[in-house]
Amino acid sequence: MIDKDLKQHVQNALDYEPGVDASDVGVSVDEGVVTLRGNVGSYTEKIAAERVALRVYGVKAVANDVVVRLVSDYQRTDTEVAQAAVNALKWHTAVPADHVSITVKDGWIALAGTLDWQYQKDAAARAVRDLTGVKGVTNEIQVQSRVKTIDVRDKIEAAFKRSAEIDARRINVTAQDGKVILSGNVHSWAERQEAERAAWAAPGVSQVEDRLAVVP
Repeated sequence: MIDKDLKQHVQNALDYEPGVDASDVGVSVDEGVVTLRGNVGSYTEKIAAERVALRVYGVKAVANDVVVRLVSDYQRTDTEVAQAAVNALKWHTAVPADHVSITVKDGWIALAGTLDWQYQKDAAARAVRDLTGVKGVTNEIQVQSRVKTIDVRDKIEAAFKRSAEIDARRINVTAQDGKVILSGNVHSWAERQEAERAAWAAPGVSQVEDRLAVVP
């Protein structure tokens, strides 16, 4: 697919997405890499715009340069954002209590700490990113699994074969001491994300290096 057509497909997808006001979001494409620019009213919209673009067939990567400009009704002090974030994590069942620290500066939340699983790290970010007043989230939580297992490679390859969204024949897996490396190619960014998610789900994994190339 040529870049001109891909740009139009991405723009159409953004226009179709009810959670994104695409009127002030511009799209450019260079060899399958999409760049988003412009302004949105919340961090939730910014993340949604990126997600929509990544799901368009033919997109190899997305650079999200969209700026969050909060409308007056959504503006909060850093103290208010921090208090809301603490409560959000406190009430989230997937995030263990007292394992994540929060700092807020100019509406930008930084998460730190140590958790056992990647899904817990992802859940922590999701819990705070949609809060009123948030302009962005930096997730610096470390994954240090206490679970020990053997045959990590075999478990991940088996998970790929079970998935209807992954062509396991095109992906190579290497694993050692909790670190997993994925190489090869996939048909779409969505398939790449699913492969990475499946790798993180294996017991004992503390790091995933994703070298997969998107080849539509």
